[in-house]
Amino acid sequence: TDEEQRSEGIPPETNPMRIAVKNENTGDGLTSQTDTEKQMTEEKTEEHEITKTANTEEMLDRNQAHVKGNEERLTPETFPTRIILQEETKRDSVPDTVDYVDTEFAPNPTPKSNPSTTQPTGKPRTVMENDTKLTAKQNKTSSPQPQLTKASARPQLATTRTPSVRPRKSNKSGKSKTTKTSKQKKRKKDNKTQKKKEIRPTTPAPYFMDNYCPPECACYGRVVQCSDKGVNRVPHGIPFNARYILLMNNHINSIQLDLFNEYISMEFLVLSNNQLTDGAIEGAFDGVPALKRLYLDRNLLQSVPTDLPVSLEELRLDNNHVRVISEAAWAQCPSLLVLSLSHNSLGNGSEPLPNAVLSPLCNLRTLNLDHNQLTSVPLGLPLSIKELYLKGNLIEQFHSGAFNGISGLQVLDLSANRLTNNGLLRDSLLNATHLESLNLEGNRLKQVPRHLPLSLKTLNLQGNYISSVKRAAFSNLKNLEHLGLARNKLFKVAPGAFRTLLVLHQLDLSHNTLRQVPRQLPQGLHSVALTHNKIQSVPRDAFCWGNKSLSELVQIQLEHNSIDLGKLDAQAFRCLRGSQVVHFY
Repeated sequence: TDEEQRSEGIPPETNPMRIAVKNENTGDGLTSQTDTEKQMTEEKTEEHEITKTANTEEMLDRNQAHVKGNEERLTPETFPTRIILQEETKRDSVPDTVDYVDTEFAPNPTPKSNPSTTQPTGKPRTVMENDTKLTAKQNKTSSPQPQLTKASARPQLATTRTPSVRPRKSNKSGKSKTTKTSKQKKRKKDNKTQKKKEIRPTTPAPYFMDNYCPPECACYGRVVQCSDKGVNRVPHGIPFNARYILLMNNHINSIQLDLFNEYISMEFLVLSNNQLTDGAIEGAFDGVPALKRLYLDRNLLQSVPTDLPVSLEELRLDNNHVRVISEAAWAQCPSLLVLSLSHNSLGNGSEPLPNAVLSPLCNLRTLNLDHNQLTSVPLGLPLSIKELYLKGNLIEQFHSGAFNGISGLQVLDLSANRLTNNGLLRDSLLNATHLESLNLEGNRLKQVPRHLPLSLKTLNLQGNYISSVKRAAFSNLKNLEHLGLARNKLFKVAPGAFRTLLVLHQLDLSHNTLRQVPRQLPQGLHSVALTHNKIQSVPRDAFCWGNKSLSELVQIQLEHNSIDLGKLDAQAFRCLRGSQVVHFY
């Protein structure tokens, strides 16, 4: 009894009978324990929970990067962790007020642990799902625990969040340092993502080659192909970053002012074969900053546009009705390299171009004035010019200073004009010290011109009225490689007339009236054409170089002549060696 225990010095609270009665009254059905044992059990339970919480936090950090991509697809109502916890709560009738730890990004679900009821020892109930804890601690009272309902659960349960305790790492010096929390890592990753987004290049135009192309055109790369579509205007919506815009063979008759100004990347614009007039293109190209090549050939233009961009390098105005060129047209074209005005009406058959009208083009390299109505070579040409084409005009003579200062001229085409030997002044071409190609085909020459530039490599004299070639006709042309004398009236070639042409490769004497093969052909000759003549015999030494053979000669054309093979000298081709081919038919 209590009195007996007091007499023996034992506290009444430790009486086993009293403890049993107390436990029976509370209805817990728990095994008898002392308060000390209960306290030790609770401390071990809390220590165990702290360890589990630390491990859970580490696992959340590892899985956080894995589930980063699912952030935008998840809402607080659809988090896997929340759904699982709600299902567990309904299944075990856990009150709504039970708090839980909700992760922002749920990792891949792990196998569920069997939800258990409250432990007999009274330790907190824990539901583990996706590394997330649901913890509910019941009030510890000595009185019987009443039944919990949904209505009465809120004031009777004390909800707590499991404390987040992170393990500490030790560095080499022995000092411990705390690892970064998941929020700090998340903030760092968000900053990196924001920096990457800022690097994106901005696009200045609404139309791009990747996602838009006018229905009338075909776009590939940075080329917009709108040719042969039958349109009468420039299609709307051409990508602003296009580099090549092709609009040839249409019915375009006007261009909106400043239409192309927004095409800052356009370098090549082709408007060939349309119906453009002078007024239709006024101010259309002035503000195009990168335009280098502009093709306006085969239109209805009567003058050269005066509002060309500064960046222009090539301008083609062939097959128009241009009659006049003004110096104002080139005021903004310091970079122009190629100018083509063929098949126009320049000169009008009597009026030459104004002096120095082209001189502002200080960087011009190629000038094409073919098939106009010029009666003389224009004066005051740019000193930088290297190629000059004057084919198909009405030129009869040169002015004495036509090529003064143009020492860099390399190609000169004067074919299909009215030049005579008197019209070619003696010193007119001597100033062109770098001239390599001279085309005088289709003129009215009766003799091989004298005083030609020593630098010539190609000389075309076909289609003239030359009847004979003197021995010294080409004596100074040591660099000549190609010589054309076809379609003349040649009936006589002096022996050795071509002997000094040491590097001559091709010789064309076809369509003349020669009666025999010229003697002493150049030693380096590769091919000779003698077709359509009146040759009857081949001399024994025709293809010999002294006592040596013409080792470089590989082709001899003798078709359409009067050679009788039965009377042909057997030694006629004795100097030929190797794989030479002789054509008789």
